Amino acid sequence: MEEFRDVTVVKKANVYFDGKVTSRTVIFRDGSKKTLGVMLPGEYEFNTADKELMEIMSGELDVTIAGQAGNRAIKGGESFEVPANSKFSMKVKTLTDYCCSFLK
Repeated sequence: MEEFRDVTVVKKANVYFDGKVTSRTVIFRDGSKKTLGVMLPGEYEFNTADKELMEIMSGELDVTIAGQAGNRAIKGGESFEVPANSKFSMKVKTLTDYCCSFLK
């Protein structure tokens, strides 16, 4: 999906790691949420409450998901899932554009 229609966008940015990771929240009519954001090169760790689908629009990173062996190289056009109530770390190699879907 290239664009979202009939959504609410939260104006206030989500800012993490001194501004190196930022996103905006998009809320759909059914109450589901996504964030659209950008990550600068660096190393980051996040905790999850809901299951997440991370779609990488452009960029390159390595992801390590708690409970899974090793890390995985991800590039633009690819995605990965993170279980609910978990954590994951990323080594972002290049400026990365992403869409995160929170799955119930």
